[in-house]
Amino acid sequence: MPVALFGALLALPFQPHPTSAAPYAERVTEARLPNGLKLIMLEDHKAPVVVFQIWYRVGSRNEALGHTGLSHILEHIMFKGTATVAPEEYSKIIQRNGGRTNAFTTEDATTYFAMLASDRVGVVIDLEADRMNGLTLTDAQFLPERDVIMEERRLRVDNVPTAALFEQLTSTAYAAHTYEFPIIGWMSDIGQATLADAMAHYRTYYVPNNAFIVAVGDFDSAALREQIANAFGALPMGADPPPVRAMEPVQQGERRVEVKRPAQLPFVALSHHVPNLRSPDAAALDVLATVLSGGDSARLHSQLVYRDRLALSAGAEYDYTSLDPGLFTVYAQPLPGKTATATEAALVREIERIRREPPTARELEKAKNGIEAEYIFAQDSLFYQGMLLGDHEVAGDWRTIDDYLPAVRKVTAADVQRVATVYLRAENRTTAVLIPDPPIAGPLPGAAPPSGPLH
Repeated sequence: MPVALFGALLALPFQPHPTSAAPYAERVTEARLPNGLKLIMLEDHKAPVVVFQIWYRVGSRNEALGHTGLSHILEHIMFKGTATVAPEEYSKIIQRNGGRTNAFTTEDATTYFAMLASDRVGVVIDLEADRMNGLTLTDAQFLPERDVIMEERRLRVDNVPTAALFEQLTSTAYAAHTYEFPIIGWMSDIGQATLADAMAHYRTYYVPNNAFIVAVGDFDSAALREQIANAFGALPMGADPPPVRAMEPVQQGERRVEVKRPAQLPFVALSHHVPNLRSPDAAALDVLATVLSGGDSARLHSQLVYRDRLALSAGAEYDYTSLDPGLFTVYAQPLPGKTATATEAALVREIERIRREPPTARELEKAKNGIEAEYIFAQDSLFYQGMLLGDHEVAGDWRTIDDYLPAVRKVTAADVQRVATVYLRAENRTTAVLIPDPPIAGPLPGAAPPSGPLH
């Protein structure tokens, strides 16, 4: 669909898709094995394909100072073999069966997934059951992979100025909660991590009762449950992993951090502590993010990029499904010749404007239409449906998916203004500024902040 046409459609009053699927609660089959492993199964027979995901409830949130990055390290070494599967053979087996596989780590979870023909789903089931408690490693396998991860950090964080900035922003915004830790870990922690550290993390968190399976695609739920039970049922339940008790205290005043790096352009980001989907304010915060950043006609782009000719790009981010309360961030990268100071002032003006002036009826309608259209169109993807189920399950319960669109539809302009007033306050803000030192020449970079899972 042409971009211009899609944008025009979003401006029209939205009518729910006449063939929209029934609520997830009516389509998903849930089961739990005696060892605590939870199964979330969604049949979708549009194609003879299955997406199989296994989610472990462990991420950087579950780590400690001196041991950051262990969850991401485990993601890597889970491909290093078991007593029955040789190192690196997992991916080759999936490929030989016509499938694709990968994994990612977030603050809240570590996820392994494969997409393959429905008659081959037993292959990934057996492989995942084998490595849930059968991982075998030596230093000869572990130490080179640790070096790979250190190089990954250099390439993705240390040598990317905006990534380094957002890492410092997050570690400054959190004073008590483990969300302050980078998913990839601090370089010093990665460098001193041992095989014993990794295996202790593995034995603590990679147990059936700390995991769940999401399967979406062309299968019979009863038959799939039997396959999974045959493969995973004999694995012993583990002790419950230690809970994360850290709670971020209310911020009492604005915090600031400056990062000096060789860079072409400055970058400015302002983060605010906000609640997640468990709060009645979550839907309004999601709409607020879209009013500010939902396309070229949204407030931040239209004002800072188009009218003021101040920024190369500008936007906002809000993670609706974080397990614990997270951050609402607005950001912008100045155009060459423009300053970080002027860009920060412009971002603050737009924050104050949304606190002072609620979105117009057209802004509100366009934001809600965009959210709903994106949600509905994405239902064609088996992988997206699996991610949706997994993200909501990690955050509390997959059934809360069905609450999402109704909550968005109920959001009013006054709700958007209210959450902006409550949460986007200076005393609840952490500001991060990238200062090019020295400035370097070259092609202009993309200016979106690094976000999402770490592979």
